[in-house]
Amino acid sequence: MLPLLAPAVKAIFSTVDKVITNKAEKEKIKAQIQQKIITGDMKEIESAAKVIQLEAGGTWLQRSWRPLMMLIFAFLLVAHWFGFTAPNIPESVQNSLLDIVMVGVGGYTLGRSGEKIAGQWKKTNTKH
Repeated sequence: MLPLLAPAVKAIFSTVDKVITNKAEKEKIKAQIQQKIITGDMKEIESAAKVIQLEAGGTWLQRSWRPLMMLIFAFLLVAHWFGFTAPNIPESVQNSLLDIVMVGVGGYTLGRSGEKIAGQWKKTNTKH
């Protein structure tokens, strides 16, 4: 699991370097992050990965419920824009629905990109 975390940790360290100006504070934060990874405080990431693996191995519905929900929310937005829904839906509800779609699409896009990057990284690192 640690090799898969390396790109994320590198990105976190880069962000710490950009945000924190005090060199001693940077090193302290980086050391704390490394310590958490080494001691296994990253259980949330591991458990999330296990959930994804279990869902990927299940039935078609288990694998597809998240994309289906995003399609339903997107359809509701399009239906409203074309006037196929009740006219008295408050703007706050419309905005909430749009936020859900944006987060879902962003998460899916980022997740797929991460999978592709991890696959390429794994191929290049197993050849050596």
